[in-house]
Amino acid sequence: MKKFLSDCKDAYPRDTADLLPHLPDVSRRRLLKLLGATGAVGAASSLLAPLTALAQTTTATDYKALVCLFMYGGNDGNNLIVPLENAEYGLYQRGRSNLALPQANLLPIAPTNTAGIRYGLHPAMTAVSQLFTAGQAAFIANAGPLMAPTTKAQWSARSVPLPEGLFSHSDQQDAWQSAIYDTAGRNGWGGRLMERLVAEGSANRGYACLSLAGGNLWETGDRSLLAYKLSSSGNFGFDFFDPQGTDPLSVAISQTLADQRSHLFHQAWLSTVGRSIEVQKVLTGALNTSTVKTVFPNSGLGNQLRTVARLVSARQSLGLPRQVFFVSVGGFDTHGDDQLQRQQQAFGEISNAVSAFHQSTVEMGIADKVTLFTASDFGRTFASNGQGSDHGWGNHHFVVGGAVRGGQLYGRFPNHTLGGPDDTGSGRWIPGVATDQVAATLGRWFGADPAMLNDVFPRLTNFSPDLGFMA
Repeated sequence: MKKFLSDCKDAYPRDTADLLPHLPDVSRRRLLKLLGATGAVGAASSLLAPLTALAQTTTATDYKALVCLFMYGGNDGNNLIVPLENAEYGLYQRGRSNLALPQANLLPIAPTNTAGIRYGLHPAMTAVSQLFTAGQAAFIANAGPLMAPTTKAQWSARSVPLPEGLFSHSDQQDAWQSAIYDTAGRNGWGGRLMERLVAEGSANRGYACLSLAGGNLWETGDRSLLAYKLSSSGNFGFDFFDPQGTDPLSVAISQTLADQRSHLFHQAWLSTVGRSIEVQKVLTGALNTSTVKTVFPNSGLGNQLRTVARLVSARQSLGLPRQVFFVSVGGFDTHGDDQLQRQQQAFGEISNAVSAFHQSTVEMGIADKVTLFTASDFGRTFASNGQGSDHGWGNHHFVVGGAVRGGQLYGRFPNHTLGGPDDTGSGRWIPGVATDQVAATLGRWFGADPAMLNDVFPRLTNFSPDLGFMA
């Protein structure tokens, strides 16, 4: 039970109050106090989502979408992609002990930019392996939050600034999703990009950031944007409501919406219900235009990505030139002896769902306009704790899409010597690639110019701003 509760905690943002809409400051503070006093912050924040006036649809001539797949709990990327050459695999096998995957079971890949050095993917990643071979996927080695390039000597001497809360689930979820490492009141880099790429007052701007996995920091802007949250089924809570209906529920809701009250909480609640009903109409109408025929696996992530595909298919009815989507998988906090089993299940779910999603973008003829990337709290220790692995730092990730310069491995694999030049202890790798670099490479493809990227990522000037994995 304790483990179950820990995994559940890892799957959700730390502070739901931060996800409330940007009411005027005084009103927002009063509303937070009221919600806190009633214990209703969590429930109300799931409803209070931004919705701009539904003006005439804009003409979108250059659509692009980013999809963040977050693996909550800290995925052990050391078993996602493994060195396959005998000498390096030997280091891997000795360092991982009971967590090492058999060399013969790994799915071999030969990145075109590693001078013939081969790697192996986890055996459950068959579909992603095929995307990699087809040039539609790439891997990024040893990425993680950094404030400046950091060596082991600098780490040991604390002679460079370091992100706050290293090895903490909540802090490092925030770090990956915000790319801000040393201040409170963070917002997300996906939201910050959208604040600048979709102008204030644009039609349907409230649908620029859509989450199929609840509240998240990544889609929280620094001005007004927040994620609009919807279920992975694509159904909405007010689809039963008919404004002209005579059934008891419709009558009760109509009477509620007509009510006039002066209390701040009542005003906010009535406004939220009204907006939720309007959102239901717009998004249901958009989804009804979807023509996606690709078959998705009937899994948690498969259903999330299926709805993302349907929403992307309906992009013309919303008229937005840019959108970001958030999906997630939990259960990666693998301290125990069930790590190998849990990864086998989770990687299989991820690989099959991501492959189906990419196929849906091919079906729609926009594979080069949609890019999916992975993120997670942190990597995990290379050394086993005797059963599973503990909280780490740098981690391996992948990116999928028609605009990806696929079939390649970006960044540098860590030296797998325990206690070696990349190890801060037990195989907690110092990242060789900063989260900012991964994000900025995606942001450039998404349409951000250098000035915008430096505005969105205040520490980007400390790093090379483009890893080159996007065309």
